[in-house]
Amino acid sequence: MATQNLARRMRPRNIDEVIGQQHLVGPGKIIRRMVETKLLSSMILYGPPGTGKTSIASAIAGTMGLTFRSFNATSDNKKKLQEIAEEAKAFGTVILLLDEIHRLTKPLQDFLLPLLENGDIILIGATTENPYFSVVPAIRSRVQIFEVKSLEIEDLVRAVKLALSDHERGFDFDVKLDDDALNFLVHSTNGDLRSVFNSLELAVLSSDNHHVTMEDMENSLQKKAATFDRDGDAHYDLLSALQKSIRGSDVNAALHYAARLVEGGDLMSLSRRLMVMAYEDIGLANPDAALHTVTALEAASRLGFPEARIPIANVVVDLALSPKSNAAYMAMDNALSDLHKHGDLPIPAHLQDGHYAGAKELGRAISYQYPHSFPDHWVNQQYLPDKIRNADYFEADGMGKYERALMERKRWIDEKKNGK
Repeated sequence: MATQNLARRMRPRNIDEVIGQQHLVGPGKIIRRMVETKLLSSMILYGPPGTGKTSIASAIAGTMGLTFRSFNATSDNKKKLQEIAEEAKAFGTVILLLDEIHRLTKPLQDFLLPLLENGDIILIGATTENPYFSVVPAIRSRVQIFEVKSLEIEDLVRAVKLALSDHERGFDFDVKLDDDALNFLVHSTNGDLRSVFNSLELAVLSSDNHHVTMEDMENSLQKKAATFDRDGDAHYDLLSALQKSIRGSDVNAALHYAARLVEGGDLMSLSRRLMVMAYEDIGLANPDAALHTVTALEAASRLGFPEARIPIANVVVDLALSPKSNAAYMAMDNALSDLHKHGDLPIPAHLQDGHYAGAKELGRAISYQYPHSFPDHWVNQQYLPDKIRNADYFEADGMGKYERALMERKRWIDEKKNGK
């Protein structure tokens, strides 16, 4: 077995081997286009740990046949950066992965900037922080900024299977990995591929006869598979119980089921379900709850467990005790039902686009009335297609101050329409 750990051994050698991040490296996407056209420019990759920032940098270097060097802003010194700069001047362009770029000191910034200007170094900065806030403008103005995202479960499964089948870079012996152990592994590591590889390697090397069972994986991850079974039913039962407890405003039950999900370590599924709840079950009764939820879950994603439990706790309590409304969600379903029933009905001519030659001759947008030109910024005119002109999809519950205001506004509009 090689001395390097599995995560390093499985690092992609070219851009085709990158796991996930297809919005950046997939066919026709920005980083792949830069590589294929050999018009590579410096960039910063930011996102959660273990999502492929270093992998993308090394894959770019491998695909383009360029020298690849790394520098950590928190632990490496100026001398190392000087050596990399001298290497670039002597032997040609170097791709420099600058980890923790947001921690780069002022002297190192001053040394680095001329190297970026003259093209000796192609910088690929990596950070878990948002560079629009954490990286100095002098560097931001010289790079492109791309966000990397947590890997999907399917990406993690593919990476594990590749490591098991690649006897050159993965394991140089056959490994049997039980399905429930694989399921637990990929759901417990929050889209962090480095963590997946590290936990897998530990489980394999500590297992009997290289047969990894659920017990082996629990020992490797140092957590119990409390929220998983072979078919995943127990996991989804917990998510369902959490949502129904929040919908029913039982904060204690909500915290109980959330704690079980936190213990299971599946931050990705938990975050998705909480975000759905904020819009499906709380909705317009408390729109601020959705904003708080999104912000808190972004923080949880960057923190990872165990600290992620803190913003999650805030979200669970906020959603459970918020007033509830599904009015907007039901209104959309009502509109979709009509759409499926009637199909794409003709849009009234006065609402169609009139910003092109010949539109007037076709009768487009001629009789449209601009609401801002009227008292109360409203004028009575038809917006729905003729066949469903009297459809009424939205029925407000009036469960919160904001939704009550919307309800009053709709009542006022309805009365105006009816000439009252």
